[in-house]
Amino acid sequence: MQLYSYFRSSAAYRVRIAMNMLNVRYEQIPVNLVKGEQQSPQYLQVNPQGLVPALKLDDSQLLVQSGAILEWLGENYPAPALYPTDSVEKAHVRALCQTIGCDIHPINNLRVLKYLTSELGVSDEQKTTWYQHWIALGFEALESSIKASPYAFGDRVTMLDIYLIPQVFNALRFQQDMTAYPKIMAVYNACNELDAFKAAAPGVQPDAN
Repeated sequence: MQLYSYFRSSAAYRVRIAMNMLNVRYEQIPVNLVKGEQQSPQYLQVNPQGLVPALKLDDSQLLVQSGAILEWLGENYPAPALYPTDSVEKAHVRALCQTIGCDIHPINNLRVLKYLTSELGVSDEQKTTWYQHWIALGFEALESSIKASPYAFGDRVTMLDIYLIPQVFNALRFQQDMTAYPKIMAVYNACNELDAFKAAAPGVQPDAN
């Protein structure tokens, strides 16, 4: 498999974690979002949305959107399970994942932040204020909902951890004050002790330098 990725993309980061957790081998194809490579004719043939990640399967079929890719991985590589077996608990995990994937990430991703500065003329300080505002709203809800025992939904990693850790990484990159979120930080630290998370971290990706 080939994973089209950018080292700091939280959506691509999620997929890297999951593939590592599930022991799925893949070749990483870097797409430099800062240089605009996602809008190149070559990449638009891969993903007409011009977004990462995209996953090219061994039979050359292409999957896009991290949520869809993660669900496909979970269905085709069922061990270890990334969701609880209980249907209500599974729904809770999915809801918390959507807090990140639907409420926080879409309004804070690179193309939105670039639009704020390049088209609307906001300053870098205002951009950071925007980012931190939406992070704080989402993290307040997550802090009251996660378990941190030691992972976000209990004693084993679930899809919630896979969504949460990349979002925390980006929050720290934007100098978010995390003192109000001790459970989130405890989960972040616990997950980052695991090999699957270490290997997926932005700083060790081939395009990080």
